[in-house]
Amino acid sequence: MDVSLLVQFWVVALLLALTPGADWAYAIGAGLRAPSVIPSVLGMAFGYLIVVCVVAVGVGALVTEYPMALTVLTIVGSAYLIYLGVNTLTSKPGAATASEAPLDSAAAAQFFRGAGVSGINPKGLLLLLALLPQFTSPTGWPSAAQMLVLGGLHVVNCLYIYFAVALLARRILRSQPRASAIVTRASGVIMVLIGLGILVEKAAELL
Repeated sequence: MDVSLLVQFWVVALLLALTPGADWAYAIGAGLRAPSVIPSVLGMAFGYLIVVCVVAVGVGALVTEYPMALTVLTIVGSAYLIYLGVNTLTSKPGAATASEAPLDSAAAAQFFRGAGVSGINPKGLLLLLALLPQFTSPTGWPSAAQMLVLGGLHVVNCLYIYFAVALLARRILRSQPRASAIVTRASGVIMVLIGLGILVEKAAELL
């Protein structure tokens, strides 16, 4: 497996995990209202782990059978990243707020609710579909195995970031209400730049 691709994916996935969204909202809700943030955050990580396995197995087989599918997925995924970034930049900024979904006091209920939040999040699924295939190497490990490793890095990123978001939610919301607006704007710029960079690289390969 190409170590340079591994590092590049880790950086990109880290930046995207820092983007506020449904996962952040649930993590904030857990930080403000749940007795412990551990079950909720572990549940979200588990949900992403399931998504990673599905994407790795399905996309890995597709790319092996139809190599051109990787190019199509890359272009579509890059366009989606640019769309998300532009939408973030043009939307009205606001402070991050906690999810309104009720949090059960039982740890198991929090865990499975967190798994549902990340597991059925279309943004997370599409981002993984867009990113995982293009950071694989045509030589060495099978595509599915490489995507499982890359996806595992994404899950680790989410664990650290969502724990931090949950634990610091009260302080951020109360003492720095403008911080989330700044993060949102920065994440929009990052998504646009990443999407454009991927498109330019793919265009250079095709020319």
